[in-house]
Amino acid sequence: MTDVLEVNFDGLVGPTHNYAGLALGNVASMRHGGLEANPREAALQGLAKMKSLMDAGYAQGVLPPQQRPDLGALRALGFSGSDERVLARAAGEAPQILRAVCSASSMWTANAATVTPSLDAPDGRVHFTPANLQSSFHRFLEPATTGRVLAAIFRDDAHFAHHPALPATPAFSDEGAANHTRLAGDHGEPGVHLYVYGREAFGWGTEERPAPRRFPARQTLEASQAVARQHGLAESRLVFAQQHPEAIDAGVFHNDVISVGNGPVLLYHEMAFLDEPGTLEALRQRMDAPLIPVRIPAEAVSLADAVSSYLFNSQLLSNPDGSMSLVVPGECQENEAVWRTLQDHLLAGANPIGEVVVKDVKQSMRNGGGPACLRLRVVLSAAERAALSGRVLLDDALYDALVAWVERHYRDRLLPEELADPALTRESLTALDELSRLLGIGSVYPFQLEGA
Repeated sequence: MTDVLEVNFDGLVGPTHNYAGLALGNVASMRHGGLEANPREAALQGLAKMKSLMDAGYAQGVLPPQQRPDLGALRALGFSGSDERVLARAAGEAPQILRAVCSASSMWTANAATVTPSLDAPDGRVHFTPANLQSSFHRFLEPATTGRVLAAIFRDDAHFAHHPALPATPAFSDEGAANHTRLAGDHGEPGVHLYVYGREAFGWGTEERPAPRRFPARQTLEASQAVARQHGLAESRLVFAQQHPEAIDAGVFHNDVISVGNGPVLLYHEMAFLDEPGTLEALRQRMDAPLIPVRIPAEAVSLADAVSSYLFNSQLLSNPDGSMSLVVPGECQENEAVWRTLQDHLLAGANPIGEVVVKDVKQSMRNGGGPACLRLRVVLSAAERAALSGRVLLDDALYDALVAWVERHYRDRLLPEELADPALTRESLTALDELSRLLGIGSVYPFQLEGA
């Protein structure tokens, strides 16, 4: 289908972007906890990446940030009184909870949901399941609003189907598209869905299925299987692969920190999968087009270098001439082993990747999110793109409007101890109220300014 495109929907960085060090197993987040953040710079860096990809001819969309601080969550946890009183009590009695309800983690929309294109779904619609993100409190707060945002944008039920998030229990721990890759000869051809999980909920940690020892495995096999069932995917189009536990213990908290796929290409580190040969063979058997595996050996890039540079948390994008471009964070250029591997192994290899593009997303990287974390991939036909609601496909006018919006509302410095400032709450809610009108997505936020 020649009218089919992959649209990358990037998450706008929210006004409360800060370094609270909330994510266990995310080495960068833990390392930078407590440092001063720059919300304005973070949002503008994300927008600059979106704009550059749009200018290069790629279809680019935007998703709004979530309401933060989440005062409703604080009230549900027993903090009562005025908004100012709720914030003050949380800051004094439970500062880590306050930091959690102020997290701007919804910027990493690779975790927002799992998406199945209409080409692969039996009912011919695009299917969405918001990730329950139950493995961490600050992200567990996101799914309800994520579902409202997706339903507001992908509203036409003739083209789009929405499923509830899975039960928020450890057995069905789901981290979304960060552990899901669709492989096909082309975006317009039927695909094979690779779901990568860290553990089995009902019988993991045996001798046959080793488990990580240092950091938790966030995605379960049972969650991946449930999402595939929700979307009606045929067994012949599914591959389930266990992530290597040594990679998880090295800080590879999601599969998109150790591998990235696009079209028929799978770029991966040799420690990505517990059963590397079995995973590749299963993909080959199910794909209509020949699989093009691009393996990066540990002797070229160590697990530590892969995690610190986020080489694999890059965007792999298809070009009209059949080549591909790899969009990497600036940290890849700063790491000698990684940069040498990109030049000598990747670009010189027998694969379609012909270009490496470097982008500065340092504000996001310090919290453990690279270019691939910032986007949710949605394969859409021309009719499906025309059925989108709101003003969410990026063009020059929307880019200019969003930059002006950021410059009006965002602070240029923010420390975790400043999150209890009632002025920050009003600034954030005022900004999001304006944004919902700017994007034309209606009321997706469950807030009202106190006294409004």
